[in-house]
Amino acid sequence: MFFHQDASFEQLSIHRVGNKAQDEFYVLSEQPVPFADDEVLPGLLMQYFMSPFAKVNEVYRFMHPNEDLELNEVYHFTKKFFDGKMDFHSLSEQLAKHLYEVSSHPKIKGGELYVVHLKNVQMEGDSQEAIGIFKSENKETYLKVYPEQGGFQLDYEPEAININKLDKGCIIIKNEEEEGYQVLVVDQTNKSQEAIYWKDEFLKIKIRNDEFNQTGNYLKVVKNFVNEKLEESFEMEKADKIDLLNRSMNYFKEKETFDQEEFEEEVLGNPQAISLFKDYKSNFEDDFDAKFEASFDIADKAVKKMESAYKTVLKLDKNFHIYIHGKREYLEKGYDEEKGRNYYKLYFENES
Repeated sequence: MFFHQDASFEQLSIHRVGNKAQDEFYVLSEQPVPFADDEVLPGLLMQYFMSPFAKVNEVYRFMHPNEDLELNEVYHFTKKFFDGKMDFHSLSEQLAKHLYEVSSHPKIKGGELYVVHLKNVQMEGDSQEAIGIFKSENKETYLKVYPEQGGFQLDYEPEAININKLDKGCIIIKNEEEEGYQVLVVDQTNKSQEAIYWKDEFLKIKIRNDEFNQTGNYLKVVKNFVNEKLEESFEMEKADKIDLLNRSMNYFKEKETFDQEEFEEEVLGNPQAISLFKDYKSNFEDDFDAKFEASFDIADKAVKKMESAYKTVLKLDKNFHIYIHGKREYLEKGYDEEKGRNYYKLYFENES
């Protein structure tokens, strides 16, 4: 868990990074921004930069396809700064140049790049030093109202930044250096193919495979397997899919530790389904470079996060919704020849 309430800004440098494919350029500032005597700006910047990370749970690490971390540009320059071999402003300049080089898609927006040196951020219970990298791409127009000669005057500020809408950002925690540091990421504009350059081209990161990600990813694999793959080999009614998803979710909610063989036996049961699931899971591991352990501690926060994605509602035309939470055997499906309609029969003891 990440907390920034006790954090402080040590240094801040701002540069402008254009789109290389559009023949735009980068503009480097000559020195860091002086804000030590400003009583308002640090608080506004803290809100702008840090607030989006309050609900971030996924932790990433830097990586490189050649498995040599020093070839990852952001990791390389950040490590030099943490090791005292590069000053802060030089670090910010190198990061701006690297971002410019990977901004090669014609739809990537130019914007300001902010690099921040942070002290006393709280990560998983420990106070740490960190580097923050943030980019603003989208501007808005703000109205300004001020008193003038017994009345009010109206003006506006074009191309202004909304401090409640950070476009892109990452925080690099000075911890677990040999594994690629702890990296937190937000990307509010990652809605199209060109936007993935922030994570894939600029940062080059992969998810840290801890219990939170093990739990969340396993639940994702189960959900996708049930909804996309299982019916290719088995004739399954919608209620059967919901029942299987319910049993999967209940396993993770009721257990403290995940056990692969136990899960497959208690939840999937069918040997053919287990074999199909293993193949499906293996493909996920290969595609996302995320190896599942045979046993791991279940992270409650990851379970709660995924619970809303597990649909337990059976929708019948536009008239009825049946919420299925268990007891699949108390639900029967049939067809009424006289009415020419499908029907469900539900058995219960009490009505409330």
